[in-house]
Amino acid sequence: MWPTLIDHATQSMQSYQDEIFGPTLQIVRAETFEEALSYPNVHHQGNAVTVFTRSGDWAQRFVAGVEVGMVGVNFPLPTPVGYYSHGGWKNSAFGDLNQYGEDSIRFFTRTKNVTQRWPHGGPATEL
Repeated sequence: MWPTLIDHATQSMQSYQDEIFGPTLQIVRAETFEEALSYPNVHHQGNAVTVFTRSGDWAQRFVAGVEVGMVGVNFPLPTPVGYYSHGGWKNSAFGDLNQYGEDSIRFFTRTKNVTQRWPHGGPATEL
């Protein structure tokens, strides 16, 4: 499969509706921040999205408000290395944990959470 770039993608396009796992990049352009944030938030999939901006403030607002599993800021591949979990939200998710990264280990592991508080004083031999 050859790399594919789809510029000026729209919500009505089949490529926009489908979840494409291949060397494909779609560029959806927005006039306002609210419009840009609405595209992934109303989409039935929630795998990954990237925003390109020169503003750290707008990038931070986008990351906080977007409803997907993987987010890139000025980077076209939101999950660049294997030890990050690859997994989305909404219809892009499979099961209750992500498929890779630490969650793949948690699936086969019984975890234990311990909360402790150690008061000061007293002999070390007390039980």
